[in-house]
Amino acid sequence: MSINGLGYQRPGAGIEAQDISSVRSGEDVAGESAGKTLSVKVEFGGGLDLLFSKQPRHNLRIPATAPSTATMAERPTDMRFLIEFLAKNVLQEREELFREGETVRPGILVLINDTDWELEHELEYVLEDGDECVFISTLHGG
Repeated sequence: MSINGLGYQRPGAGIEAQDISSVRSGEDVAGESAGKTLSVKVEFGGGLDLLFSKQPRHNLRIPATAPSTATMAERPTDMRFLIEFLAKNVLQEREELFREGETVRPGILVLINDTDWELEHELEYVLEDGDECVFISTLHGG
């Protein structure tokens, strides 16, 4: 039995993950040709799951290439894109409790494949197919 950083069993046991595909009928989020996509598992802990449909786990299918923006050219999908994608497509309420600018707000621990994202270059980490990203709020009322 494999356990992740939150103490949850890997998918296949316990609570089922919610599947969210950005790719439907050959179109990606921007409505362009889908091309290659990545499968990424995302988990939320410390109460963050309440902001994301009360689901601690989400299986996402996202574009392998992040579209260009006013400030950034097209690039491989990175954590910056994932945070934006989560805020626009998965987050149900109170965006200010999840992100600040283009990153997560202070007090949210981020793990990429069970490694602190600070060791993985934070927003610049390029996602790979099968990556697991965990977001844990370390701030709680008492």
